[in-house]
Amino acid sequence: MPDVDVTLDARFDGLERRELAGGLTLIVASNRRSRTLGLASLAALPAAHGLLLAPCRSIHTVTMRFALDLVWLDRDGRPLRLDENVAPRRMRSCLRARSVIETAAGDGERFRAAVVGG
Repeated sequence: MPDVDVTLDARFDGLERRELAGGLTLIVASNRRSRTLGLASLAALPAAHGLLLAPCRSIHTVTMRFALDLVWLDRDGRPLRLDENVAPRRMRSCLRARSVIETAAGDGERFRAAVVGG
């Protein structure tokens, strides 16, 4: 993927950011508005950034403009499953999950490893 200078949308202003191993940044969608908007309609997500949606057992990519990797987490924040390269206009669920990390396609394994190493 080409190196693109992408800035975060203003919708993420004021949200908690967690620094993870490997230079990764996790943005926590901690309110109803941020969970509802998610990554919808963004042109791209900055490299090494992910969005944590909690609680969350299913997502849709109806208004997405890029593919996602999804790291599904259990109630203790441990990875359950990684769905890679989920195209726009799709739905995914993980009934055992309590939350999910959405990342740009190709970054999911890095986030999964960072959460495990935690």
